[in-house]
Amino acid sequence: MKALGFMIFDITDDKITNKEYRENIGKNSGECGSCNHSIMIKNIQDCKIVISYGMGQRIYDDLINAGIIPIVTDEKNVEKALNQFIKNNLKNMINKLH
Repeated sequence: MKALGFMIFDITDDKITNKEYRENIGKNSGECGSCNHSIMIKNIQDCKIVISYGMGQRIYDDLINAGIIPIVTDEKNVEKALNQFIKNNLKNMINKLH
């Protein structure tokens, strides 16, 4: 399943100062390989890091090439993953790439 959107957080001094939701405008049919990565990345190009429960190797590489750090986690809850990230306890589980 492809992400329907992105939760965007601004973090200052380890505190969330703003959050917003952005629709994943690069999502297509849901089939692997059907997403337009350049449109997806353009929509989040102001972000430094993307934290995801899972992603494909191709988007992982495309994010890196766009200067965005991808982190793959086994934490399904956004708030918990973000808190782990803030505490520097979020591991990048690249073994989950598909």
